[in-house]
Amino acid sequence: MHYNHFLHKDRPLSDVPRSVKRLLLLTLLMQLTWHSFQEPVVAKAKDLAPPLSTRTYVMSSMGEPIAAAKFLNLWLQAFDNQPGASIPFYKLNYPRLTQWLDTILELDPEGHYPMLVAARVYGSVQNPEKQRIMTDYVFYKFNENPNKYWRWLAHVIITAKHELKDYDLALKYANALAEKATGKNVPYWAKDMKIIVLEDMGEVEAAKILVGALIESNEITDPYELNFLTNKIKVLEEKALKKRQSVEK
Repeated sequence: MHYNHFLHKDRPLSDVPRSVKRLLLLTLLMQLTWHSFQEPVVAKAKDLAPPLSTRTYVMSSMGEPIAAAKFLNLWLQAFDNQPGASIPFYKLNYPRLTQWLDTILELDPEGHYPMLVAARVYGSVQNPEKQRIMTDYVFYKFNENPNKYWRWLAHVIITAKHELKDYDLALKYANALAEKATGKNVPYWAKDMKIIVLEDMGEVEAAKILVGALIESNEITDPYELNFLTNKIKVLEEKALKKRQSVEK
């Protein structure tokens, strides 16, 4: 019979000595027992480390700060999804998060992405304390350059009013927006958000006085804004009348 026949023929299990079978079974049992006592491997999310200096990022990108900023934007955006772990946004270290946003803005001063995620992503988490960190961060950056960052402050006014239910905070932001964002690029609806906040607070008379003062100042020449203010004062007068009538009853 050919040699290859013996080489490839499988031996039946009955040919295996009992002592070998017992040894194999004992080895398997020992391996299973050892695994049962081991702690399960759990992926642990890493904390957000402090950013390096902007100079370091510029050097590492071969003198391309905007390229470095775009890379850090993507890295920060993906930080909540780590291998084997997912971090809810509200669990991130928000004070440190603002340091990263500042670093990215320093690398790309004309960019708006850090402000966008501060207002619309990190500022929309279901955690009032951390939402306030983000709204205050946007307010701080707005004060540095009102005519550039007005739209992000307008967004956090809505956050303060509708999500945080903090009308005083919303009014604080709205006052700043009306007083400091005076550039031609700032639309009238943003400047007039103060009126809306006062109206929502029930301060109808104060809102009415503000609208009247704006119309009488003759500083507003935009026909659309004048039309908006004229209609708004009619609405406020109707609300004031209903309020007085309800008190008299």
